[in-house]
Amino acid sequence: MIDKTVADVPAALADVEDGATVLIGGFGESGSPIELIHGLIDQGARELTVVSNNTGNGHVGLAALIQAKRVAKMVCSYPRSSHSKVFPELYRKGEIELELVPQGTLAERIRAGGAGIPAFFTPTAAGTVLAEGKEEREFDGRRYVMERAIRGDLALVRAEAGDRFGNLTFYKAGRNFGPIMCMAAKCAVVQVRRIVEAGELDPEEVVTPGIFVDRVVEVPEPAHESQLIAQGASYP
Repeated sequence: MIDKTVADVPAALADVEDGATVLIGGFGESGSPIELIHGLIDQGARELTVVSNNTGNGHVGLAALIQAKRVAKMVCSYPRSSHSKVFPELYRKGEIELELVPQGTLAERIRAGGAGIPAFFTPTAAGTVLAEGKEEREFDGRRYVMERAIRGDLALVRAEAGDRFGNLTFYKAGRNFGPIMCMAAKCAVVQVRRIVEAGELDPEEVVTPGIFVDRVVEVPEPAHESQLIAQGASYP
């Protein structure tokens, strides 16, 4: 019998290795899998390459992972946002590497990784410093840059509901990068607000089918980044 549910966050992350490439969902606060990120801090893996939309805020979630010196490289679109404190400081000190990727290109690189497409051409960033060292070609009189697909060893994603097969539904904007990250990772670990019985999810509402999900853990009351920041919280 297929059952992808796991008892708790530590069990879901027990085998993460040093040097792993980790895809972390979320568009700022929306859809950020804070409990899984904190679990990764507790688990102890180091020298990680993290692919995410931004670099976290305050001293919780992704920012806390970076502050714990577990991340060697960030691949993201927004390295600095309204409450980002940790990453800018470490970057200025030369203690963390950054690969800056335009947001649409980032999404397509991840989607391509999940679809088995090794690379693609895009006009975004052609003629800029972000294109340096990359192959460029001209199509119909316009310059295009070749971008390589992104695949991860691990994806950390937050969804609304899931069943034992790993089928997922998302809540509004919380969906963001989650579905394509599940597709592009060797192991997709998803925290859901509720685990439901098999057959309870309407097939027409399933966004990510279970074939792309490896582990599901229930977090009934997920933390909200903005509330933690307002409280002055930090992790651990």
